[in-house]
Amino acid sequence: MLELTGLRKSYAGFEFGPADLAVDSEVLCVLGPSGSGKTTLLSVVAGILSPDAGRVSLDGRRLDGLPPERRRTGIVFQDGALFPHMTARENVAYAADGDDSVEELADLLEIRDALDRKPAALSGGERQRVALARTLAADPDALLLDEPLSSLDAPIRNRLRDELHDLFDSLDVPVVYVTHDQRTATALGDRIAVLRDGTVEQVGTPADVLDRPRSEFVARFTGTDNLFDATVTGRADGGDGSDAGDEVRLRVGDLRLRAAAPPGAPAEGDVVACVRPSRVRLRPTASVGGEPDDGNDPDEEGNVLRGTVRRWLNEGDGYRVVLDVRDAPVSLTARATPHRFERAGIRDGAAVAAVVPAAAIHLIR
Repeated sequence: MLELTGLRKSYAGFEFGPADLAVDSEVLCVLGPSGSGKTTLLSVVAGILSPDAGRVSLDGRRLDGLPPERRRTGIVFQDGALFPHMTARENVAYAADGDDSVEELADLLEIRDALDRKPAALSGGERQRVALARTLAADPDALLLDEPLSSLDAPIRNRLRDELHDLFDSLDVPVVYVTHDQRTATALGDRIAVLRDGTVEQVGTPADVLDRPRSEFVARFTGTDNLFDATVTGRADGGDGSDAGDEVRLRVGDLRLRAAAPPGAPAEGDVVACVRPSRVRLRPTASVGGEPDDGNDPDEEGNVLRGTVRRWLNEGDGYRVVLDVRDAPVSLTARATPHRFERAGIRDGAAVAAVVPAAAIHLIR
């Protein structure tokens, strides 16, 4: 297990920490914008930077104070950092115990055809796999990756992301993967740590972080475009006058909605309500019947927000649609499949209904 306890580092006006993290035999994706401290975190673990306070330990062994070569941590940088005068085979062999491990890694990472070429003759994807093979050849006790896919073209990045997922599953070491890309973090991470200005804002599974963000920053950075100032007016009833218990009533402008109420959710007061665009279902207004007086759609068991299409964007595998919501001074962003986009009759100025399940509305104090 890789453990960071009370870790602090200050330089050039930047303050990192204090950070407390524990990474077992799993993939922790560290997600955050540029300048949030992601590379600083890796550099302190690898021994490139010395912490001002705190400690780093790996399987119970203190690493802070040890030089990088004695830490048994392998690091892969964004550019691969291969030796340009060596072939791919020589780069991997530099860290390997013998030729057998070079051949095994070449087969594992599918770089056998690249072994006799120098880095300048390799594609971006090949260079990254050779760099990873060289790091794995040293049999590290922890693996650190600093945005190794960010400079690659999208098709290569997507393919390598799939390959890395299978590779990490086969490793039995802590993996810390730094990225600013949410899709990479959710695809590869068993857990995600979100950094902001040197501070760990939230750590959890991808579902926890994306669906239950603890702050507006985490919500926005992980793709939740819909954040509304709202007021909790009380617990929702179960339809027969009984207390629903796990739902609350919300007011957004003149809209009255229902939202999930997990443990600790406020029973009253001002909150920020957030909804991921992928949880919003668009429908033509005629398909949702009349005007429910409580804001709920009885067929969908969700809230119905009626509005008009302000704009839409074709994203290739789906559509991003922005609505001006009626009865509330807010806009709502939805992500629609091509089928739902066509079925809802989306066009500029069209009247549509957006169905939002109560469970899809997350409340932030």
